[in-house]
Amino acid sequence: MLINGAVIENGDRRSRLSIVSPNANILRLRDAIHPDEARTPVRRLCYAAQLVLTGDANAEEAQPQLLRNVEELSRILTDPDSRKLLTTATEALIDGQFYQCLKALRALIPREDRLFAATRQ
Repeated sequence: MLINGAVIENGDRRSRLSIVSPNANILRLRDAIHPDEARTPVRRLCYAAQLVLTGDANAEEAQPQLLRNVEELSRILTDPDSRKLLTTATEALIDGQFYQCLKALRALIPREDRLFAATRQ
């Protein structure tokens, strides 16, 4: 788990953490996308949002580009489920909630995988 730039690892037993600080940037490492995996439009967007969470990108600078990229995706992913997730991602970005944006975008990865698999056949 990454919290405001500090990596925290579970011990032998799972623990419950309560984060009381508002606006703390938290990213579970199992949710993290490795740079080598950011090869598709949705994964690149997820990675860009992740960079803000890890402190490797400035939120104010990243937000406009992320919003443009989400808008571009909304022209391609037009089914109701994708639209709902893209709307959630957009609203999260507008509110500066990059984790919620990442969460919504990650839900699009299986759909994107299916679309790419279908075009390869």
